[in-house]
Amino acid sequence: MAKFIELNTENISSEHICCAISDKKCADSYHAKKDWLKKEFNNGYVFRRLDERAKVFIEYGPAENAWVPITAPNYINVNCFWVSGKYKKNGYGKALLQSAIEDAKKQNRNGLITVVGTKKFHFMSDTKWLLRQGFKEIEKTSSGFSLLALKFDDNAINPKFNNSVKSGACPDKKGIVVYYSNRCPFAEFHAMNSLAETAEKRNLPLKVIKLKTMEEAQKCPSPATIFSLFLDGKFMTNDLSVCMDSRYDKVITKSKK
Repeated sequence: MAKFIELNTENISSEHICCAISDKKCADSYHAKKDWLKKEFNNGYVFRRLDERAKVFIEYGPAENAWVPITAPNYINVNCFWVSGKYKKNGYGKALLQSAIEDAKKQNRNGLITVVGTKKFHFMSDTKWLLRQGFKEIEKTSSGFSLLALKFDDNAINPKFNNSVKSGACPDKKGIVVYYSNRCPFAEFHAMNSLAETAEKRNLPLKVIKLKTMEEAQKCPSPATIFSLFLDGKFMTNDLSVCMDSRYDKVITKSKK
């Protein structure tokens, strides 16, 4: 099995971050993600990937510092966790997860947590796979998100979603409202460019809200702080492809079912 490497403030300038490696139109977003990582490394954040030009990686950090609307004292929060293409079914996913488990135990944490969809959501880990690895659903929202936990101590306090996500709605009730952060190297470009053209073509009001701080992310009305789109106040999707004119109608129609 190929080796894993861990990114840090010293090597991140020369190492890739798996996503949007060659996507020229997302170059600024790509560097924004790297800048975001540099800051989060100082908060205990970990980015571990396969030493290949591939999408095989895991990102995690202390839940207290998570850019997600959760309350989970003494847990580790897993953000992006992805094994793609020919690298699937080779043990990489289990090895990456085990590395996070070992880190959490060394830190005397209560366990791991992660936010997923009650069914498979874009840009989120495979719910069924995580359940097979021992994660259990602790809570779910009306908008279709689940909070999973792999607890080391059954008596540990359960993590929970913050109140901001409970209704599945956002304060603005007219048109498209998007929340995004630099946690993803695709988000900024598509939220600020592709979606603007798509909304204008449909004569839909558009409001784009960038989550610039951990505090803002922890108060977000959606657990998907990479990207979430609301329509007339209701959560629709965290699928970034909705920003594109060719995909918008299909994604929204599917989300309404």
